[in-house]
Amino acid sequence: MPARRTAAWYEGTSRDTYIHTAWMRRGLPDDAFTGKPMIAICNTASEISPCNAHLTQVSAAVKQGIWAAGGVPLDMPVISLGETQMRPTAMLFRNLAAMAAEELIRANPIDGVVLLGGCDKTVPSLIMGAASVNLPAIMLNGGPMLTGTFRGHPLGCGTDVWRWSEEARAGKVTNEEFAASQQAMIRSAGHCNTMGTASTMGIMAEALGMTLPGSAGVPAPDARLLKFAHATGQRIVEMVEEDLKPSDILKREAFLNAIVALATVGGSTNAVPHLLAIAGRVGADLKLTDFDEHGSHLPLLANLQPAGTYLMEDLFRAGGLLAALNQVRDLLSDEAITVSGKPLSAHLDGAEIFDTDVIHTRDNPVQKEAGIAVLHGNLAPTGAIIKPAAASPELLQHRGRAVVFENIEDLHARIDDPDLDIDETCIIVLRGAGPKGYPGMPEVSNTPLPTKLLEKGVRDMVRVCDGRMSGTAYGTVVLHVSPEAAAGGPLGKVRNGDYIVLDVPGRRLYVDMPDDDLNAREVLPETEATFARPARGYERLYIDHVTQADTGADLDFLVGSSGSAVGRESH
Repeated sequence: MPARRTAAWYEGTSRDTYIHTAWMRRGLPDDAFTGKPMIAICNTASEISPCNAHLTQVSAAVKQGIWAAGGVPLDMPVISLGETQMRPTAMLFRNLAAMAAEELIRANPIDGVVLLGGCDKTVPSLIMGAASVNLPAIMLNGGPMLTGTFRGHPLGCGTDVWRWSEEARAGKVTNEEFAASQQAMIRSAGHCNTMGTASTMGIMAEALGMTLPGSAGVPAPDARLLKFAHATGQRIVEMVEEDLKPSDILKREAFLNAIVALATVGGSTNAVPHLLAIAGRVGADLKLTDFDEHGSHLPLLANLQPAGTYLMEDLFRAGGLLAALNQVRDLLSDEAITVSGKPLSAHLDGAEIFDTDVIHTRDNPVQKEAGIAVLHGNLAPTGAIIKPAAASPELLQHRGRAVVFENIEDLHARIDDPDLDIDETCIIVLRGAGPKGYPGMPEVSNTPLPTKLLEKGVRDMVRVCDGRMSGTAYGTVVLHVSPEAAAGGPLGKVRNGDYIVLDVPGRRLYVDMPDDDLNAREVLPETEATFARPARGYERLYIDHVTQADTGADLDFLVGSSGSAVGRESH
């Protein structure tokens, strides 16, 4: 058994030991300070982060498990990021939340941590922070909400927002109907019920090995989530005894397992920068091209919105993630272990599919090749990505005239102008939406289509952007164009009337002109003037230090880890 880290706070008879112990007693038993492992629960519960609002109840079950295993649970609230609430974008604050979690974990007397999150950015931020400290850590996802229905039809969070809003703009749905559906969208506690970013990151955490196998996708109101919470509390105490740390789990092979899982379930493109950022914290050799090389040719087996029909509650009843991964178990590495101490594949025996319309078998996939594709060319020298599973097949090879919008405000101001020179063959270009340019890389890339085209029945067009899109969204959208326009990338040099070629099978994205001619162009003053330049505060720090999307959009000084040592006393 390793020496308790908390002994540095609580052992001995010094004045400092007196202070640390006396102020922490408050009902704790005497033996809490004499060798029991102290476990922090990094809890992102917050009433203004609606998808995480139920985590206080989940935390209580985790505490019971910790006590039962002989540990001492300590609730430690951390920054909570509400994807649907925060402006200008929750992604701006992912790195801040990761930095805060890291510093709280390192600075406090704890031997291990339970990471409790659910909404899009809370899961990656907690794993990033914990990985940089490298104390024993285990993740528990808060789970998706139950399926809501409107007029007899199931509603997919996010996906049906985008669908219904376009139908309302096209005049096919009344504003009253659109507003009425809102009351049925959110049926229960939990995060989005589509295979959006929140569901994806819960699955990524399990595929990486950071959660108890089988826990990803348990619906938030389901009693079995509390069962997993109790077991998670028990397991973290054992992990402290075993000294099993994130650095033991988050190897390159674990990230390759996550890429397999990402393709198998049709997960969100947002997993790409999150996984790259986590890999950067532990020094794992993961590159943007790995997502294409190890995932793009894999079959889509989970028939879930936005790429399919069903929702997360259906995935769970049909057998869950483990049943889907059992179909591709030969593609999973046995070298990477999970928090159980065993490889992920060791937990797949008996993982059965109970509804083959929800989880398809490998010989009858939803799509034969549906993983994320990585594109390069003179428009994306260091890469861009597209999710073919959510795109229109006929648009995956397309040449179109660029219609350029300088930023999201410009797009909102002009997209519905009846005099806008655009048709369905054009390519919408939105820039100023990358990590530096917005700042924060918002989910605006799946831009609305012009009303005049919606009225003609057009429902998809090629769109190219240096920002992100919601994991619940769909369409032929090229994302994360790197370097972004605000960082000097060639996207900032594209002009109205240029012809852009998208060739997903050939993995190409380029302006149809000689590279030298494009590179020789100057960025127009009116383009440069739209990039955000805050004068102070966290946004200033972020812009000065954020990396590009192709390496995870972390802050450059947070890449890597500092460990758990704290050299100085506080008194």
